[in-house]
Amino acid sequence: MRNLLLLAASLLFLQFSQAQEPKKETKTKPIPEAKSFITKHKGVFGGTAIDYTTTAKETFLTNKDGDSIATFWSVAYTKTNMGDVTKRPVTFVFNGGPGSASMWLHMGFFGPKIVKVDSDAKSDDGAAPYNFVNNDHGLLDVTDLVFIDPVGTGYSRLVGKGEGKDFYGLKEDVNSFAQFIRKWVTENERWFSPKYLAGESYGTTRAAALGKALEGSGQNMALNGMILISQALDYAGSTSVKNNITSFITYLPSMAATAWYHKKAGQGKSLESFTQECRDFTYNTYIPSLYKGNSLNEAEKNTIAEKLSYFTGLDKTYILQSNLRILMGRFQKKLLEDKGFAIGRLDGRFMGDEEDKVSENPHLGDAASYQISAAYTASLNHYFASELKVKMDRPYITSGGGSNWRWRTVPDGKYWEPMPVNTAPDLGETMRRNTAMKVMVASGYYDLITPFFDAEYTFDRNGIVKERVEMKYYEAGHMMYTHEPDFIKLSKDIREFITAD
Repeated sequence: MRNLLLLAASLLFLQFSQAQEPKKETKTKPIPEAKSFITKHKGVFGGTAIDYTTTAKETFLTNKDGDSIATFWSVAYTKTNMGDVTKRPVTFVFNGGPGSASMWLHMGFFGPKIVKVDSDAKSDDGAAPYNFVNNDHGLLDVTDLVFIDPVGTGYSRLVGKGEGKDFYGLKEDVNSFAQFIRKWVTENERWFSPKYLAGESYGTTRAAALGKALEGSGQNMALNGMILISQALDYAGSTSVKNNITSFITYLPSMAATAWYHKKAGQGKSLESFTQECRDFTYNTYIPSLYKGNSLNEAEKNTIAEKLSYFTGLDKTYILQSNLRILMGRFQKKLLEDKGFAIGRLDGRFMGDEEDKVSENPHLGDAASYQISAAYTASLNHYFASELKVKMDRPYITSGGGSNWRWRTVPDGKYWEPMPVNTAPDLGETMRRNTAMKVMVASGYYDLITPFFDAEYTFDRNGIVKERVEMKYYEAGHMMYTHEPDFIKLSKDIREFITAD
């Protein structure tokens, strides 16, 4: 009995002590007033004079309790006095990363003003001044445009109780975009307008999942179409690592195209015929050989190595030493090894002069990125300040928030076996539910990060309705719009895609 009394007293004392301890307060970030900058403009797009309004602003996103947890920064270009909104499309535009702002598509292709870099990828655009021009081929004649920056990029940021884990993940990112798009459509009374998504790179990963997410949450929004620039839906085909057989299949035709461009292979043949020859070899001969592996005899290995040398321009002995498997980083260093250059990854046309000529991978970074990035960054900051009159208390962040990305596709506690990301089945399901939705896929022949053959490989699978998919090809890389002839072609292709019945 005495022990029971002591235990009861101890429990009472513990409860009293806990009641007296101050509760730990969760630190919350301030929730500042959302900023908005509205300006009026005129321009000529696709040969048509357009009066338009630019709205650059912050939009609050909320959690399930209604608390503001982040602001999304967006820049919307809407036709003034558009008339019947049911006939005026709106296209939501975003880049990839994950963790990239929409600067690249904004300043490189879709925006009313854009920066022009060297179309032939022969020189570094270096320091200012830059070639900042009116976008005569812009699409404001056929669609309004809304550029979106995910949290951690642009001026988008966490506020209040918001945490990185609420946004920095495949599912989390998609849900935040779905919330923003619904808010924008509601606030601007555009539920009856035709709606399109335009994403680049990881932005296509997002778009495929976003189309499905927009059908849910009790607010079903059906899209009219998606424009997928340098698609990256199934990461098995765009991840060049040693034990990923799929990547050796999907990258080979892009290597052949790039070797053709640098006059290391396929001379005397057109780009189209040479890449088709490589497609046929890949499907009919290379794939079975990869799966046979070490069961190939020496004669068979030599035959395959000779053909790989024919397509890639690399030395046959080197290919044999690589076990008939060429990693992309090594291809970047080996193709122009005789000239001492490493080629770009985003665009194989670009070349970088590296000090270390024998490193396994380019050590300066991607020549296709570092040779143009300063021009894009400077142009956006100049444009925001001088023409859109944007005055913010912090810098515009071109990339961020993607370092600890959560790829898990199911809630914690549920069984999940890690595997390459693949949102292509989401696109397939959405197309089968929404029988009016169409898709345009834009691929660059010299894109060595999201290869064009991977687009074909992906869209031939995953339940995608091929009859409503348009595959378009360009003689440039990941950002094909840096090449002036392809900039014009891409604009024409998208204009036709949006205006087609």
